[in-house]
Amino acid sequence: MPPLWKNANSLTATAMMQTWALVVCAAALAALAGAQKPGRFLSLPQPQKCANRPKEFFYRGHNYFFTGHVPALANKKFDWLDGRNICREYCMDLVSMETQEENNLIFKLIQTNDIPYIWTSGRLCDFKGCESRKDLEPKNIFGWFWSANREKMSPTNQIPNGWGYNPWSQTGHKKQRQPDNAEFDINGTTESCLSILNNVYNDGIAWHDVACYHEKPVVCEDSEELLNYVASTNPGLRL
Repeated sequence: MPPLWKNANSLTATAMMQTWALVVCAAALAALAGAQKPGRFLSLPQPQKCANRPKEFFYRGHNYFFTGHVPALANKKFDWLDGRNICREYCMDLVSMETQEENNLIFKLIQTNDIPYIWTSGRLCDFKGCESRKDLEPKNIFGWFWSANREKMSPTNQIPNGWGYNPWSQTGHKKQRQPDNAEFDINGTTESCLSILNNVYNDGIAWHDVACYHEKPVVCEDSEELLNYVASTNPGLRL
């Protein structure tokens, strides 16, 4: 099985068939995140929505928006997969924080607007195909990746390369460092998705593993993969 976090390079028309084979595969995997709603898949981008996507702020070539600041989405919350699909319709995906600077930008958004929580694209590789990956064990340390770009995260018990701190919270429901998979002990549901919580456990703004069925607002970030796909299939469309 190829790495789920393989970097997505700029796409060409000739590579599009291979790209969408990956997307279809990812869709089947992502559907597992919403076990309470079986049979769901990742949404394809909608060209007109992509062309008119909200652009709340800009960072290193990517546009972002918070659903709470978009009138049509302002009062809505989504489970993790539905959150991804809302973003994907706009040629975007749930936000991924690969650098401390980007992470601080999202933390500032949350703090300034007193947002209680959001989903990110962070996902635990605990679905079919991950069980034979010895390099991902133990999962709570080595098994996390950004689903938006399939990049592997740093081990959860270490400060990521280039960062000055570990963004995972030091506490949670079980009063231990995150990720702690706390809900599994309560109802057998794995906490497979990464949320940023705002001082829920008197721990400031920090990363937490959360069961994917919980509903939260989201921050969407441009997806180069989806933008390139729509650009190649809709000549003349301004994105």
